[in-house]
Parts: sequence; C-alpha cells; structure tokens
Amino acid sequence: MDAVLHRPSEEEQKEAKLAHDTLEGASKYLEKEEGKHRVELSVDEGVKVSVPESALKFLLQYLHSLSEGQAVSILPVESEMSTQKAADILNVSRPHLVKMLENNEIPHHKVGRHRRIKAADLIKYKNQRDGEREEVLDELASQAQELDMGY
Repeated sequence: MDAVLHRPSEEEQKEAKLAHDTLEGASKYLEKEEGKHRVELSVDEGVKVSVPESALKFLLQYLHSLSEGQAVSILPVESEMSTQKAADILNVSRPHLVKMLENNEIPHHKVGRHRRIKAADLIKYKNQRDGEREEVLDELASQAQELDMGY
C-alpha cells in the first residue's frame, strides 16, 4: 500500500477543526462498559455507526493534524519499506539512513540486495529520537531561563 499525501485546503482545515472539536466533546461521554469502549455516531437519519474508542482516538489525532494544515499518511505497522521511504519519514538522506542501518541503529533485513525496514521498528526509532530531542530542547530552554536570556 503506497502512502498518499494530501495537503488540506483552508476549507478542509476548518471542517477538520469543527469535526475534531465536536468528536472530542462527544468522546468525553463514552460509556465505558466492561470490554465495550465505543461511541455511536449518527451519520444520517436512522444511520448510526459504532466506532471503537481506539479508532476514535486515531480519528481525533488525524483531524487535529489536518486542522493544522499538515499532510497525513497512514502506514500499516506490519508493513516493510524501502530505505528511500524510511529516509523520507525520518527526513534524512538515503545514504545517511543506510549508514544508520549499517551501524545497527535501526533493525532491518535484506531481500536480495535491498534493505527493508519494518514500519514498527522505524516508528519506534523515530519516537525514541524525537523524545531525546524534546528532552534536550527542554533542558536548553530551562538553562536559557536560568540565565535570563529572554526566552
């Protein structure tokens, strides 16, 4: 499955914001019975859709990203990808990604001569890297405040 990126128009951003806020408000009233975490949405007169809580959380995140004008891609966790696609996701060059793979920073395997990376492994690495960056930025901001640098 190829990822399709679509940058939302201003109108789509507004619609996504309204849908997000409406669904977020409705999600506060989820009835949480044993094993049943769902919300029912009325689509049309007489047409109701039961949505699992996990799907609702995903939809809220998706709508939030769209409302901010971000392009969003859905990537199945079990899928594998080429080094170019993985490099694009990490926003690094393909040669840099290959060096990372050779240094065993990200698990991968070869199919013939081609390297393949599992989406789950790439996302795990990306989340870890982003978390480390966030910690460093927080530390820098804290130091700047201590030194009264105007930040």
